[in-house]
Amino acid sequence: MTAPFPERHPQDPIALTAMLALIFAALGMIRLSVPSAPYFDEVHYLPAARALLDRSEWLNREHPMLGKEIIAAGIAMFGDRPFGWRIFPLLAGAGALFAFCRALWFASQSRFAVLAFGVLLASGFSLFVHARIAMLDIFMVCFFAIALWQLAAAMREPETGRRRLAVAGIALGLSMASKWNAAVLVIIPGAGFLVLRVFAGRRRLLMSRRGMPLPGMTLVEAGVWLGVLPLLTYWLTFLPAYFFTQGALEPGGFIALHRDIMALQSSVIQPHPYQSNWPDWLLNIRAIWYLYEPVDGAQRGVLLIGNPLTMLIGLPAMAWCLWAGIARKRWDALAVFVFFAASIIFWMAVNKPIQFYYHYFLPSCFLLAGLALALDALWRRGNRTIAGGILAGSVAVFGWFYPILSSAPLAGPQSFAHWMWLDSWR
Repeated sequence: MTAPFPERHPQDPIALTAMLALIFAALGMIRLSVPSAPYFDEVHYLPAARALLDRSEWLNREHPMLGKEIIAAGIAMFGDRPFGWRIFPLLAGAGALFAFCRALWFASQSRFAVLAFGVLLASGFSLFVHARIAMLDIFMVCFFAIALWQLAAAMREPETGRRRLAVAGIALGLSMASKWNAAVLVIIPGAGFLVLRVFAGRRRLLMSRRGMPLPGMTLVEAGVWLGVLPLLTYWLTFLPAYFFTQGALEPGGFIALHRDIMALQSSVIQPHPYQSNWPDWLLNIRAIWYLYEPVDGAQRGVLLIGNPLTMLIGLPAMAWCLWAGIARKRWDALAVFVFFAASIIFWMAVNKPIQFYYHYFLPSCFLLAGLALALDALWRRGNRTIAGGILAGSVAVFGWFYPILSSAPLAGPQSFAHWMWLDSWR
């Protein structure tokens, strides 16, 4: 039977991966407290976090609670100031970079692909911008990356499978508890386990311990780790909701709460100047200014858009992943394509009238994983100038845009035009 991932035995690049994450965190720390006032969606999540600390009122009910609980922990530990608001998002960003790279290592066993992925993520704009703002998306992405890491490691090292699947199940629940954007992707690991066991042709489907993806584990046990445990973890993050002085969650009201959340999610129908949808995201043609105003003594800006080089090159790379997965039985490439496609199909079908580019955050991480695998294939075939040039280009474009990704002081109100390659980014 074909192994789930290519068999390679290079040296594990864990030390270099950790170094990349530390460099990313150090770069993100620069001007972390600028702006000194809440900006963009911090104006929603910071009041909700403060209310969690004093248990006064349950605010921002349209989203799950975990992200706001983590922001509240930062405030409790470091004070109600910009550093306290944003330190845990920064740590989550660095953690997401490390975890994604570990996931690709266990999936591909390619040092070049892993290090390329780390460089692409760090210079891909979205991870950096969201690691420096107190929003929920960065926690969702971090926990999902941890889940992927543990799932890929369990398949690579079946002797650690039970422990790793338990950790993956907890991380899947925490990802969904941070923001619902991960909900459809949380289903994929358990569904994938089922499909692989069916294809393995086991007569005792539920209780057989033989076959992919994890020899020694039954389908029933996998259902506990990847189905029951994520749901239990998700529910536990709502425990503080039962103790608010105003609008507390009633015992037995958990299911009804989710009907309310769904209603709130679909109730925003007023057009917004920054709204966009999935074709805009794929083509990288609609940006969001998280900040552009005089603040803290200078004109400053924070722009959310994908790296113009890698977001576009990543599209043919994703097509390559589909081809390589089917024609070459590259299960690592096929897995990346499945997660990317599922996350895009979700936004094509979901009942959310007003959508924004930050909904592409998690799908764009899979896009960059696919690009890293495609660059690795070029590198192995000797096309190292192309592969290395794309990585260098990604870093160079990041450096060019860095002032409006990091709230650096700008020359004046019209400075933004320097970076507006497309009118639709304005």
